[in-house]
Amino acid sequence: MMTSQALQARPVKKKFNTSYLFALPYMVVFFTLVVILIVISVVLSLTYYDTINFPTWIGLDNYVALFTQDTDFMQYALPTTIKYALIIGPGSYGLSFLMAWILSQITHKLRTLIAIILYSPSLTNGVLMSVIWKVVFSGDTRGYLNYYLLTLGIINEPIQWLQNSDMIFGIMIFVGIWSSMSVGFLAMLSGILNINKDLYEAAYVDGMKSRWQEIFYITIPSMKPQMLFGAVMAIVGTFNASGLASALSGSVPPPQFAGWLIVDHMNDYGFARYEMGYASAMSVILLIIVLSFNKISHKLFGEKK
Repeated sequence: MMTSQALQARPVKKKFNTSYLFALPYMVVFFTLVVILIVISVVLSLTYYDTINFPTWIGLDNYVALFTQDTDFMQYALPTTIKYALIIGPGSYGLSFLMAWILSQITHKLRTLIAIILYSPSLTNGVLMSVIWKVVFSGDTRGYLNYYLLTLGIINEPIQWLQNSDMIFGIMIFVGIWSSMSVGFLAMLSGILNINKDLYEAAYVDGMKSRWQEIFYITIPSMKPQMLFGAVMAIVGTFNASGLASALSGSVPPPQFAGWLIVDHMNDYGFARYEMGYASAMSVILLIIVLSFNKISHKLFGEKK
């Protein structure tokens, strides 16, 4: 018979975890469509590439030009994108949670109907939605908003809503908030509906007295994964927004670069001017900004280790 020491010295065979097989398709797709493309973009950002000739290595020249010579990027694209994200991100995020909480209080059939209505605008991108809102904000008397304001006697002549650089950004915010009920909203609704109802009963027995305490002490802490997912989706969605101001105003770029975002600037250089290396440098900067905001989201809603 083998001694206990021999048994301890015998190597233990590790069983293969079959869960890796289920994750393999996603890992392959993620590596192919995300990781490889990010690496390619980083490499191209260090080159001059006009999509015709072979890329020429120029080092950090694209980044230097971006921050020292590109006034349109520094004065319009970058600050407008950050301002848009800081308004739309928290705004849509808070609205998504509020609507999800309200829907959780009503019956199943009515909740399903309203959830579909709220979610449906996010199925189409902002550019398609702007076609609808161009009719509303049209600058002639046939525009719905001008028509009703003229009828009520609030204004004496039509307002050029979409040609006024001071108004385009505000209209962008309105359209962005209106179409922001995306998968993050559905995740929050699912998270609220799956909270154990016994937690609320126990909290009320222990002295909880209001719905506000219920939200802050039970609801939000019990659905942190869904809150984190909603935050990440809101960040990614707002920073990836593009073409809205141009679609609304009908010009590229929009009047006085109002509502001009980083992705708009990147598309302009990449697909209109064919400077793919320079456009790749912008995409890398945008990726760093998104990752920074995602880090903040993980600090707020991630699990404490």
